[in-house]
Amino acid sequence: MKVPLLDLGAQHATIREDVMAAIDRVVESQYFILGPEVTAFEQEVASFCGAKEAVGMSSGTDALLAALMALDVGPGDEVVTTPFSFFATAGVVARLGARPVFVDIDPLTYNIDPSKIAEVLTPSTRAIMPVHLFGRCADMTRVMQLANSHAIPVVEDAAQAIGSFDDEGRQAGTIGSIGCFSFFPSKNLGAFGDAGMVITNDADLGELLRIIRVHGSKPKYYHKIVGGNFRIDALQAAVLRAKLPHLQAWTEGRRRNAALYRELFNDAELQDIVLPEDVPGHIYNQFVIRAPDRDALQKHLKERNVGTEVYYPLPLHLQECFRDLEYGEGDFPESEKAAGEVLALPVYPELKPEQVRYVVSSVAEFYQRAAV
Repeated sequence: MKVPLLDLGAQHATIREDVMAAIDRVVESQYFILGPEVTAFEQEVASFCGAKEAVGMSSGTDALLAALMALDVGPGDEVVTTPFSFFATAGVVARLGARPVFVDIDPLTYNIDPSKIAEVLTPSTRAIMPVHLFGRCADMTRVMQLANSHAIPVVEDAAQAIGSFDDEGRQAGTIGSIGCFSFFPSKNLGAFGDAGMVITNDADLGELLRIIRVHGSKPKYYHKIVGGNFRIDALQAAVLRAKLPHLQAWTEGRRRNAALYRELFNDAELQDIVLPEDVPGHIYNQFVIRAPDRDALQKHLKERNVGTEVYYPLPLHLQECFRDLEYGEGDFPESEKAAGEVLALPVYPELKPEQVRYVVSSVAEFYQRAAV
């Protein structure tokens, strides 16, 4: 049996007619950048999330970058975030000349540990940027209590978390000052290329973000600020509009597969495997286990035609390009331990129960062999 990590073709087959009609609509209109498709998509995402403002961006990375630009983050400033995330989380901070200040993760959630944030705050702290990793919300109650007590804005890196909600029922991206989504094809809501979105409940921030995404101009060709070319194109917006009505059902499919994994792994009594915690708001952009001998297990699964991925093999504080931050090995032990143990298994909604069973049996086979 072959079980890919992600099967976009299986999803596309179920909505092909709607997607192709959306693409044809844009082609016939010849309106390719911003325009009515983008405006409609922004309104639909705002309604889905319960946000007042939604601003389409060219990628999730550019959404984060524009968000920090809107908060006037620049040289000499510091942004507190996690070292266990996709590179863009810290990369956008560095691009603005600011300093990423890292805080270790909670080993159960993989998200920033709020209890450690206060000790790194300084007068230069300009923003706190928690990441809702793998589709599970960070502990936003504690993050926001701390941020509000110090009057520090919060930018939610919700790239992997559209539709997720926290333990108070609040939608990811709507809790802080600004929330940022990615619609990279592998996300729960994926475009046919790069695309992103910023949401906020602050009308002034929303307007500023719209200006920033068009090189800082308003009206056209008149620039009071320097922005960037962060415009989402109409083709991506149209494709995403066709997909958005299916997102809740796809999330339910991911949660069903996660529940089946949990049941089968528990039945297999694999003591060495640590499963992700199950909480109601988790949307499982990834189903990530922790395993000793992770690399050997991954090799075994590859031989069994099971697709996997390591998110992420090297924490950000140990990346060569951040050497000047003067962090070192051992500074964030939970992030470093996670980087050596995590393994993402297939969890996309079109995954069949027999495929899930095959994945679990393949993992069990690896540990049974090791025990002999």
